[in-house]
Amino acid sequence: MLANFKIGTLTAALGIAVLAGGALLLVRAVPEEKFVEYRMDEPQDAPIAIAAGIDGSIWFTIDHANAIGRLRNGRIERLPTSSRNIEPLGLAVAADGSAWYTDLAARAIARISSVGEIARFVLDTPITRLGRLVIAPDGAAWFADPTGYGLSKLKDGVFTRYQIGSARGGPYGVAVTADGDIWATLQNGNQLLHLAVDGTSRTFDLPRGGAVPTDVAVGSDGSVWFLQFRANRIGRFKDGQFSDVEAGPENAGLSGIAVAPNDDVWFGMMRRASLGRLRNGHIETFALPRDNARPFSIAVDRDGNVWYADISGFVGMLPARHAVAP
Repeated sequence: MLANFKIGTLTAALGIAVLAGGALLLVRAVPEEKFVEYRMDEPQDAPIAIAAGIDGSIWFTIDHANAIGRLRNGRIERLPTSSRNIEPLGLAVAADGSAWYTDLAARAIARISSVGEIARFVLDTPITRLGRLVIAPDGAAWFADPTGYGLSKLKDGVFTRYQIGSARGGPYGVAVTADGDIWATLQNGNQLLHLAVDGTSRTFDLPRGGAVPTDVAVGSDGSVWFLQFRANRIGRFKDGQFSDVEAGPENAGLSGIAVAPNDDVWFGMMRRASLGRLRNGHIETFALPRDNARPFSIAVDRDGNVWYADISGFVGMLPARHAVAP
């Protein structure tokens, strides 16, 4: 939950390289003008989730607002909704250009079309908690459903729940592979969950106790990348084996993860006001223009630009030419 994330004092000096758990952590001083940032119109607006559409549009949810945000042609649009957003953690863009998001206030999964028309699909639970959300290749919306201790699928207006075979559970992050398999993180269970297209599931215990896995993404080679919030590490699961890289000597407040077209892994570092990039086992950080920046969610668009939703009131972008630089 958002309340669990507190901003620590930024102590890392720009330009210093430190050795973190055997991995070289490089801090890159990217000139402020290399970032493109858009300030929210309302002072209370807090961008939470962010997603890139295939048409180049960038969608984002806004906490405390009666609107969903969209960035097109360098301009922010506020598409009105009929309810006030409460921790809208889940967001994904479908192939038809519509955006799907978690609507906690309405106890629903909502779809907003490219012209702003909204359809809501109400859950049957009186109390609802919702995590991240993805769109599968078949158009189904999958989302973490901590209320029911499982994952849920919404397809053709029908919800299907998948209970987790774990006594602890706590689903939060969700990712989908190109062939439709679902991966999720179980925060309380300290596990990864794999749900195959045939409905069979399996959990994998993380090797580090109390790591608290949060966001998850899948690379083109099938690697499952995930954040370990308390362990302060970027984890990888591939061919049945776990590995990870430490994100520095102090907890960085890891949040949000995305895999770029070149398989770089990008993530937010809220307590360092930075973005992180993992490439070939090495982490490099890109300090954001503001010391109070808190990048909560990450997305990479079709051109390789890295986007972030900053809960301090900004949506920002690191252009691909800087993101892919050595």
